[in-house]
Amino acid sequence: MMNWREYWNGPHPIYVNARHRALHFSLIARDIAALIPSRGAAMLDYGCGEADTAAELAGRCGKLYLFDTADAVRARLAQKHAGDERIMLIDEPGLADVPDASLDLIVVNSVLQYLGEAELVSILDFARTKLKPSGRLALGDVIPTDANAVSDTLALLDFAFKGGFLFAALIGLVRTALSDYRKLRDRLGLTRYTQAQMLALLETHGFKAERAAKNIGHNQGRMLFLAMRDMHSSDVC
Repeated sequence: MMNWREYWNGPHPIYVNARHRALHFSLIARDIAALIPSRGAAMLDYGCGEADTAAELAGRCGKLYLFDTADAVRARLAQKHAGDERIMLIDEPGLADVPDASLDLIVVNSVLQYLGEAELVSILDFARTKLKPSGRLALGDVIPTDANAVSDTLALLDFAFKGGFLFAALIGLVRTALSDYRKLRDRLGLTRYTQAQMLALLETHGFKAERAAKNIGHNQGRMLFLAMRDMHSSDVC
């Protein structure tokens, strides 16, 4: 049976029309750009997806690594950004080749809901190794345990109303209800965390962290956590 990785590796009707897609990626780029500490920063977008605004983000930092587990996504990104020396597309083996203590920012946005806790811990261990002492880890779009499909729907409709694609969003919701995404969500579920759980996980694995006031993207019912390596932590599980 299909899993989340296989789903994202194929065609999927997540965006209701071109305007939805453009506004979504523009908002994501704006919010991520605000986290980049300097023009010379080295940044990794972990689980980058289609990364429509990667060139824009690359213009705000010194080096942008793009990583996604989906082969089809990486193939499209490689074709789109061929020749852009600011952008380095990497696969899973390529993650290990990122120099230790070299990254100023790692962004993991709208990814954790599709992973188990063990996979999150693997990401945290990776981040501890690859971040500079002053670097930050941003875990965005984390779903709280009290969220549900209704709250996600209301957030989308509010975004659609403000963005001028409400009618298309209503049609898209019907299409999504009949899609493989909905079937997978019903069968596999989405991983959720309380604020306390996420902060405890980060602390246990060697980070000082806080919940940011604002999430990345349009859905403010979800959470963004910002973390830095705890240089005084030696007992990491």
